[in-house]
Amino acid sequence: MEGDCLSCMKYLMFLFNFFIFLGGACLLGVGIWVIVDPTGFREIVAANPLLFTGAYIMLAMGAMLFLLGFLGCCGAIRENKCLLLFFFMFILIIFLAELSAAILAFIFRENLTREFFTKELKKHYLRNNDTDVFSSTWNSVMITFACCGVNGPEDFEAVPHLPHSSLESVTPEACCQRELQSREGLFVNKEACLTGVERFQNRQGCYTVILNSFETYVYLAGALAIGVLAIELFAMIFAMCLFRGIQ
Repeated sequence: MEGDCLSCMKYLMFLFNFFIFLGGACLLGVGIWVIVDPTGFREIVAANPLLFTGAYIMLAMGAMLFLLGFLGCCGAIRENKCLLLFFFMFILIIFLAELSAAILAFIFRENLTREFFTKELKKHYLRNNDTDVFSSTWNSVMITFACCGVNGPEDFEAVPHLPHSSLESVTPEACCQRELQSREGLFVNKEACLTGVERFQNRQGCYTVILNSFETYVYLAGALAIGVLAIELFAMIFAMCLFRGIQ
């Protein structure tokens, strides 16, 4: 009976580690995509130290989960106590790190409000000055998502014009409609856009557009994170039980 129980535990341990292995592969893939994606996210990530750090943390966590899932599977199938102990200690560290990250994300969630982004935009945005990282990043966001400002074009009324600017327009070029939503895309009517003709401008704010674009993925990511934490917890329990059961 005890042997059957140990055998059952071994295969359950293998199953949990297989899911950890897959979860690590997914995180690794997402991290690589965020860093190398050519549609503007790479510039956004590079410009924001927090996002830049987060992307590499995601890569590191994905690689570690990928490796630990593999080691856990091997430890369970081969009934190797050393591998199981190694697996338990590292999965515990990862579990605590992920829990800490979730708590920090909840504490600093106020930094992702509409008001915060509006204040930062009005304070640091330099319109078409692409030598400024903040302005270049915002321009990339507005072009990629076909949006304007945080709330709309009115956000730029308080933004000063660049010296020697030939066109006195409240709306920056990045808010003008393009045939293709990329920096290489041709303007539908740039002159009319800059002189205030609304039908040639992107009027919707980026905060709403991006929130709507990622709302589904945020809930999916949250559910995935909870699932990963639960799997890691069960994997640690099975690892210890299997460790104690191996003679």
